[in-house]
Amino acid sequence: MKSNLLKKHAKSFYWASFFLPNSILDKCSSLYNFCRTLDDIVDDNKNLVEKKKIFSEFKNNFNNKNLQNQIIKDMWSVIDSENISKQIIIDLFDGVETDLEEKVIINSKKDLLVYSYRVAGTVGLMMSKILRVKNKEALKGAIDLGIAMQLTNIARDVCEDKARNRQYVQHDFSSIRAIINESQAFYEKSFKSISSIPIKYRFSVIVARRIYRKIGDYILKQKNINNYNKAGKIYVPVFEKVIQTFLSIFDFIKLLFIKNLDYDNQVNHNILEQEINLNERI
Repeated sequence: MKSNLLKKHAKSFYWASFFLPNSILDKCSSLYNFCRTLDDIVDDNKNLVEKKKIFSEFKNNFNNKNLQNQIIKDMWSVIDSENISKQIIIDLFDGVETDLEEKVIINSKKDLLVYSYRVAGTVGLMMSKILRVKNKEALKGAIDLGIAMQLTNIARDVCEDKARNRQYVQHDFSSIRAIINESQAFYEKSFKSISSIPIKYRFSVIVARRIYRKIGDYILKQKNINNYNKAGKIYVPVFEKVIQTFLSIFDFIKLLFIKNLDYDNQVNHNILEQEINLNERI
């Protein structure tokens, strides 16, 4: 099944996926498998020259619609059925290619937001298309949720990234705390946009948002860099997922009363707009 990779590698998303109908889950799994394939190319232990070659071949096969590759075939099916702009896929490829260097160092907020948009904001945008979101302001919120989750990933994977010669944030606890605080702003800004998701698909996104956000709290519980370094990859335990799923019911009810979607994260999007024309993607 397409959801096997989701189950194996994305425990928070897999938990939330139980609240989606199979037809939508199938498309979400196709998107996840495509993104996971790109991640695996970059994170493989092969030498950089070999990884660049594999990446280039996969990108060419995608661009040339090589439908003999099942992952590419499934992805093109989603792109065509949901009318997803190819520019979004190009952005995703550009973001993944950022990591195909001997050393990756991100030094500015702009570069961090652009990178996070490319590797994750794009995914939030495509997910929203799959979930039938039409409102442009809501699609901006979907980008924010993707960026929030990527900032959470970065805060969680500092040790792992350091071993791969990648530095998106300084390896000290104050910097990790700062990036989690940054992510909180994006989680907050994304909330109202969920009200534009058709009601039968909405709960899954609410649950995913709550559980992924909770990862940041578990990181902060480490309190210092020594504990953080010893903790390994930090996950939300099952009992906490149950609690957050229950609390998601209150979010669901709250969203029923949102009438006007006033998007208010323009400050951060202005930073993104220095390099990315979001209106072209939305």
